Amino acid sequence: MFALVDCNNFYASCERLFRPDLADRPIVVLSNNDGCVVARSAEAKGLGIKMAVPVYQIKEQIDRENIAVFSSNYALYGDISARVMSVLEQQAPAIEVYSIDEAFLDLSGLDTPFSLTEYGQQLKQRVYQHTGIHVSVGIAPTKTLAKLANYAAKQYPATQGVVDLTDSARQRRLLSLMPVQAVWGVGRRLTRRLAQQEIVSAQGLAECDSAWIRSHYSITLERTVRELNGQPCMVLEECPPPRQQILCSRSFARRITALADMRTAIAQYCARAAEKLRQQTSLARVVTVFIRTNPHASAEVFYSNSASRVLNVPSADSRQLNAVAQSLLQALWKPNCRYMKAGIMLSDLYSPGHFQPSLFEAATSPAATRLMHAIDQINQRGRGQVRFASEMLTSGWQMQRKHLSPAYTTRWDQLPIVKA
Repeated sequence: MFALVDCNNFYASCERLFRPDLADRPIVVLSNNDGCVVARSAEAKGLGIKMAVPVYQIKEQIDRENIAVFSSNYALYGDISARVMSVLEQQAPAIEVYSIDEAFLDLSGLDTPFSLTEYGQQLKQRVYQHTGIHVSVGIAPTKTLAKLANYAAKQYPATQGVVDLTDSARQRRLLSLMPVQAVWGVGRRLTRRLAQQEIVSAQGLAECDSAWIRSHYSITLERTVRELNGQPCMVLEECPPPRQQILCSRSFARRITALADMRTAIAQYCARAAEKLRQQTSLARVVTVFIRTNPHASAEVFYSNSASRVLNVPSADSRQLNAVAQSLLQALWKPNCRYMKAGIMLSDLYSPGHFQPSLFEAATSPAATRLMHAIDQINQRGRGQVRFASEMLTSGWQMQRKHLSPAYTTRWDQLPIVKA
């Protein structure tokens, strides 16, 4: 038995958490460089604001409807997410953190003196009491059904945010009401293909022969069909598998025309990617750098290019990875261009000790490993930051965040002040 707990309008809820003056006021959160809407409060959704709409297209509506606008505050969202997950870990035998605002709970063998619906309501109350975040809960014998139950918990106010699909009759009733695109893993392209076979509801998909689905679509969709029929095909992943590649990329607040600015950007992206690499205890053997101009600027020459290098020995040392990245950038750089975006990718990842060493180059020294660990510890504590000099040469190109809220929970100098 699984429960899927999903935070309601998470980014907008985090922004409202320390701003009681925003109660009932529409809120939108913007993407990098304040470009598009990536999150909306329930009030903003009620005004018809769509996801991913460019903010300039709704500027008049923002002013007219008195909509609160925020830049993405990832430090705040990440910290509040960790607090929510900490509460959930205390309420179930096992938990899988699926995303920043979602988690699966394993309820197998959970011995409670009350129903699962009551358990879900207590779970909601406990999370809100400890974090101030409202959640919805879907409970079912498979992950796919739990996802669908959570979808229904948000769609139907009468459920009070909790839907229990342990009863097979209730499962069939909900499946008949849900469109096929509401099923976990069924995207737009697959929805169109299924519609050609007159499969338009979740119930229609559940009634398909699993062997036919596998032969005409994929084994993944076959598992979905089995899960819709109450047959668990996906287990709880308490320790998510490490990523096979790590990418760090951003569009710039203004176009980059100077090599020094691009060097600083690549150095920062490389430091962040290397930090992620060390967090999952991996080493990278391939470093890739890419740069590009705006493909939609008809008055400018379009240029896009990338370059990679294979290291003799995999590494997670920021200094070594950045040296390679800077060398690749030098080879890619084309003057008299207005660069819109750049990024770095680390791939061909290994666990320490699980690679063929080189006869001519030593592996990363223990002292270098300890240095990287010390830097990560300092940066993660939030009391200061250690950065490489190459990351701090210039700053005018950095991401635009004009509507950034304070880091209420991760910086001492930005703690909220309550005046008597």
